[in-house]
Amino acid sequence: MSLLHLSFYSAFTLSSLGLAFHRTHLVSALLCLESMMLSMYIALSIWPVENQAPSFTLMPILMLSFSACEAGTGLAMLVASTRTHGSDHLQNLNLLQC
Repeated sequence: MSLLHLSFYSAFTLSSLGLAFHRTHLVSALLCLESMMLSMYIALSIWPVENQAPSFTLMPILMLSFSACEAGTGLAMLVASTRTHGSDHLQNLNLLQC
């Protein structure tokens, strides 16, 4: 395993651990999700270059568009929850009460 692969795997693992253990604010959860998407985007953009496979060059662009949609939806949820509940704490968000 090269140093480049190790850095992508460690970035993805650290962001998923951050998402699992630091779930107090919605902003921190969104940042962890964005760092996961960023590490996957960089890994998918370098993978066709390493393997000389031109057929997989569209995958990073699709991943980037899904990441932008996810970020927009997350920010909309953040604004809506802040307006209705008064804060972005994840403890205040209970789906059974809505």
